Amino acid sequence: MVHFGKKAAVLTAAGVLAATAVTGCSGSINTDAVVATVGDDEITLGVANFYARMTQGQYETYYASMMGTTGDAMWTQEAGEDQTYEESVKDSLMENLENMYLISQHAADYEVSLTEEEEDAIAEAAAQFDEDNTDEAKETVSGYRKDIEEFLRLATIQTKMDSKMREGVDEEVSDEEAAQKAMQYVFFSYTTTDDSGNTTELTDEEKESLKTDAQSLVDRVNAGEDISTVAEELGQTAYDLTFDSESTSPNEDLIAAVDAFETEGQVTDVIEADDGLYVGRLTSLLDRDATDQKKTSIVEERRQEQYDSLLEEWRNDTDIKVDEKVWDKVDFEDTGVTIITSETEETITDDGSTDDTSEGSSESADDSSEDASASEDSASE
Repeated sequence: MVHFGKKAAVLTAAGVLAATAVTGCSGSINTDAVVATVGDDEITLGVANFYARMTQGQYETYYASMMGTTGDAMWTQEAGEDQTYEESVKDSLMENLENMYLISQHAADYEVSLTEEEEDAIAEAAAQFDEDNTDEAKETVSGYRKDIEEFLRLATIQTKMDSKMREGVDEEVSDEEAAQKAMQYVFFSYTTTDDSGNTTELTDEEKESLKTDAQSLVDRVNAGEDISTVAEELGQTAYDLTFDSESTSPNEDLIAAVDAFETEGQVTDVIEADDGLYVGRLTSLLDRDATDQKKTSIVEERRQEQYDSLLEEWRNDTDIKVDEKVWDKVDFEDTGVTIITSETEETITDDGSTDDTSEGSSESADDSSEDASASEDSASE
């Protein structure tokens, strides 16, 4: 079993540096072998295996049961594009590692470096892991000080670089660019659902009756009645929705019809869809709150685009090679990993201070593939 002591130093960039229980067989690997090169930097198999095993543990502990499978069985499932789930996840992990090295290589350009406190915390975390675990367990997950320290160094720099790489975008967004309208709409469904969750489609006669109700709603609201009140009388519900011309939910024809209105209060005709009928009423040509939220979203999109563009630029300027034969030595199917939450976790903040958070501990079963449920910590950025 692999575990940390009561307190484990955790970096916000890497998420929780988790304890693990290891099952199955795993052959010894050469942690100093080079699995990939990013420019002049070498990614060792020890660093890559540690990152992979911690991620594997998150999947098997948190996601597997939600996917209706077990920890070992999930890795052979298809993930699209002629890939198994293991192959897909390993591709993402390698790309993430490459990105982490690219970001580290450019940290000096943004005057980003590790503080003495951060370096001490990283060393303490690695030492704690080393002290608390058996040689067999550390061999399985490459849980050696040098590998853990290197990974946490990369993760900390990535966190500190995140805001730097997003700085300087144009934060001015006009109302016209972000404009969000508002409507109320009523959906008359062609199906009914009973208390047991069973769905039944309406008969043709019932659908015709529903169309009569929908037309009645249109006529009465056009005559000045409140759409919510009329909908309730007809056994339906009026929903509020903010939207723009690019919105697609709940129905593109409904969006297009209401978006075309130039006067607040206008009501659509009955709009028929495959699954039912829609009636909409424009309530605002410019919803202030929704528009301001959209402005914030647009600025965040610009920041993300700048972040992604920088990574793409650095990738294009850097020679990156992966030794697939070495990377193939990391196999999820034969060796299971289960996360065990420590009672108290200590988080390193960006300023080097620490923050203790208490969490309940969990026990691991003898076979992690039988009681694992999983969660991915995506570090795609």
